[in-house]
Amino acid sequence: MHDARALLGVIAFFPQGVDENNLDWLFPTIPNGIDIIDKFCILSLTYRNNGFITMLAPLRDYLSPKDPKSPSLLCTTRERYFTRMSVNIDPDKPNLGETRWIKSEDVNVEHLLDIFTTIDPNSNNVWNACTYFMQHLYWHKNRLVILKPKIEGLPDDYRFKSDCLLELSQLYDSIGNQAERKRLLTYALKLYRGREDDQVPVAQILKDLSDTNRQMDFPKEGTQQAEESLKRCERFGDTMGQADCLIKLG
Repeated sequence: MHDARALLGVIAFFPQGVDENNLDWLFPTIPNGIDIIDKFCILSLTYRNNGFITMLAPLRDYLSPKDPKSPSLLCTTRERYFTRMSVNIDPDKPNLGETRWIKSEDVNVEHLLDIFTTIDPNSNNVWNACTYFMQHLYWHKNRLVILKPKIEGLPDDYRFKSDCLLELSQLYDSIGNQAERKRLLTYALKLYRGREDDQVPVAQILKDLSDTNRQMDFPKEGTQQAEESLKRCERFGDTMGQADCLIKLG
C-alpha cells in the first residue's frame, strides 16, 4: 500500500508521468511495479499515453508531493535521472545513441531541475545535473530551456554558474542565435578568468568566441581571440588546440 501511494506521487510529480519501459530502472525497490500500474489503470487513477503512465490534471494536483524533497521514492527517482545524465557525451564514441533517451523525457527532466533548483538552489548535485541536461539537449534535441533566468541569477562566484552559462551558450548556437551566444560566452569567460585554479577552459571559450564573432562578421575581434587562445594552448601544451587556432588564423 505504501509503495502504491508513493508511486502515485511520483507519477503525479512528472508532467509526462513515467515511461512504462523504465519502471524497473526508476523503481528498483518496487519489484511488482507493472502490476501496481495495471491496477491504477483499472481504477482510472492513471492511464497509458504514448508509452507513459500518466494521470489527469486534477488527480495530479491532488497527489503531487507538496514538498518534493520529502518522499524517499521521488528522491530516489531524481538520483536515477541525475546518474543517467552524468555521462560525458562524445559524438565519436559508439555510446552516443544511449543518451538519446533525453528526446522523449526532456520535459520530465526539465521539470525536475526547475523544481529542485528552486527548493534546493545551493545543491552542487542539482546544478551539475543541469549542465549535463543541456549537453544532452545540444546533441539530441536543439531547444532552449526555462532555466536561463535561474542560471543567470546565481552568484557569480558559484562554481557551477560558469559551467551552466557555457552549456547554455551551446544551445543558443544550436538554434542559430549568435548574438545571445556571444553574450553568454563573454559572461562565462569573465567568470572563468576569475578562477585561477581552472584556466584551461578559457582557451576553448576564446575559440568559441572567435567562431561566433566571425559568423557575426566581426573578423578583427575573432582574430584577437584566436591569437589569445593560441597563446594559452601553447602554455598548456595543448597541441590539438594549437592546430585548431592556427586554422582559424590561417
